[in-house]
Amino acid sequence: MCPFLLFGQAKKILFTNGYLHVGNGQVIETALLGVVDGKISLVKNVLTSTYKKGDWDTIIELNGQHIYPAFVAPNSTLGLTEIDAVRATRDYADVGEYNPHVRTQIAFNSESRVIETVRTNGVLISQATPRGGSISGTSSIMSLSAWNWEEATILNNDGIHVNWPESNQGGGHWTESEPKTRNDNYVSQKQKLEVFFEMASAYSKGKKDFDRDIRLDAMNECFLGEKRVYFHANELQQILDIIEFSKKYNLKKPVIVGGYDAYLVGNRLKDSGIPVMLMRVHSLPEHEEDAVDLPYRLPALLQAQGIPFCIQNSGDMEAMNARNLPFQAGTAMAYGLSEEEAIRAISLSTCEILGIEKNYGSIEVGKSATLFVSKGSALDMRTNQVTTILMQGKFVPVDNFQTDLYLKYKKKYEDKE
Repeated sequence: MCPFLLFGQAKKILFTNGYLHVGNGQVIETALLGVVDGKISLVKNVLTSTYKKGDWDTIIELNGQHIYPAFVAPNSTLGLTEIDAVRATRDYADVGEYNPHVRTQIAFNSESRVIETVRTNGVLISQATPRGGSISGTSSIMSLSAWNWEEATILNNDGIHVNWPESNQGGGHWTESEPKTRNDNYVSQKQKLEVFFEMASAYSKGKKDFDRDIRLDAMNECFLGEKRVYFHANELQQILDIIEFSKKYNLKKPVIVGGYDAYLVGNRLKDSGIPVMLMRVHSLPEHEEDAVDLPYRLPALLQAQGIPFCIQNSGDMEAMNARNLPFQAGTAMAYGLSEEEAIRAISLSTCEILGIEKNYGSIEVGKSATLFVSKGSALDMRTNQVTTILMQGKFVPVDNFQTDLYLKYKKKYEDKE
């Protein structure tokens, strides 16, 4: 960050000689990037363009540093939990089985200390997502730099989250796994979900001249195609049933979250147009017979089959581990994706699945200037050193309390030497 700038001060900013990763697969090695009033106004090659210094409030020479669109963390409890071991700081699960009306938007804590540690690795947007029950609730897309949840909201109530019943049961840790067996209650559990959707579908078609039901009201937009339905599922049988379920209820915007076995039914998924928020790349195999590196290769397998996908990071300690999202993409790059495909999987592809691609996900004229600059590749933990962050065209601090402590004790022991 340039020391002479006050955060949020400049209205016309020009970056020169940056290595620009557009986010859509394109690269400009010597980029000229202009930002005016929070929007991207100029994206050109500095070698073929000219500019007047007087037209810009601030000009920043990058000398080959890398420019990236904001990385996006979908399906995350970031901002909904602070210390996982302390119940009072967890605000992502509610009582009950069917809670489509419960909204994470108003529970989002923009003052979370965890958020600033994630932001300094380039993750600037998240999907605040509920947990628990058969229908967990409704998520919202949030900015990771704001005064409060109102200001943080990028897209409110983007979709409901359905935890599809597991078709198999048993198993365990990959190194000590037990054979999985068929879940004998799978059909009845699935039928309960169908009954709720039948009721919600009938309610959405009614004239509403009866007592309103806030749970069913929250489902209306799912049938109108204005709200997504996120199905959390990994197993082959689950995925096949979700495809048929989405057709049966004419759901316009279904999404599969997890999708471990999605590569096995690539043609079915591609034909259905259902995108996948792929499970955490840094995972162990689900089945004893799977190759040990299968989770690393899943993004490349979906890419090769033309299945729309992005990478997400749900799992143990997911809020604080959201900072590792760029390195998940880096692992996917090492196991089959190109660098720009890996970047797309945590930027533009995610925004397309979430429905915010018109303003976010890539560095193109007219879009929000929500981006960051790193000294080296942001997909490598050794070189991801963020020097500048812009959120809606405003400069945001690139340090956090962890870096402050590092510098504090580094100086203490340097002075002793």
